[in-house]
Amino acid sequence: MRILLAEDEPALANWLVQALLQSGFQVDWINDGRLVASSLKATRYDALVLDLGLPGRDGHDVLDGLRDGGHDLPVLILTARDSLIERVHTLRAGADDFLAKPFELAELEVRLLALIRRARGSGHARFACGPLVYEPVGQQLLLNHQPLKLRPREHALLRALVQHSGEPMSKRDLMERIFADEAEVQPEAVEVIVHRLRKHLEGSGVQITTLRGLGYVLEAATTPARTSVPDSSGL
Repeated sequence: MRILLAEDEPALANWLVQALLQSGFQVDWINDGRLVASSLKATRYDALVLDLGLPGRDGHDVLDGLRDGGHDLPVLILTARDSLIERVHTLRAGADDFLAKPFELAELEVRLLALIRRARGSGHARFACGPLVYEPVGQQLLLNHQPLKLRPREHALLRALVQHSGEPMSKRDLMERIFADEAEVQPEAVEVIVHRLRKHLEGSGVQITTLRGLGYVLEAATTPARTSVPDSSGL
């Protein structure tokens, strides 16, 4: 799950990025409200964590702009302004949830998962496509109720696909989730990992399908998976 964090306190932001990364989230951090709109245009996010006291453009203005523009991205407000009036005003303006500082990381994680599940029309604490299930709490992929043993990058790519089951994801989207901290990674690296995953999923009832010009989509298997490349070591 990819999160956009709009927060102007560097210490808090750095802590959140690292902590959420360990919990299976991918987090991009910006520290100015004027950067929110351009960030959302450039990258597909599952949720926005928004501080109200941002420089450049405060959180209220950012939220109003998103909702006036018809953007339905789940928004969780982080703020030190913990009052009933502030909560009511923010939720009425279109925020999906409100968390006052200081807060516990575990509570933030649970609330983010709930927002994302609700946005996807699911009330279950997991993501699934046919016999393949991802359980966020244990960060575990299960295939036919059995743990799926994968390399870290294979796990990251398949997790992203099952979290967006039925929706095509471009190579760029997948590269940003798998190789976020690495420079000069070629798109062919994604093809290699997809090829390996197709071997793991062969005959399982779920497959990764290539949609020309769009990317890859995870779906219940009806026909053999298409488009693969030779395997390569070192990824």
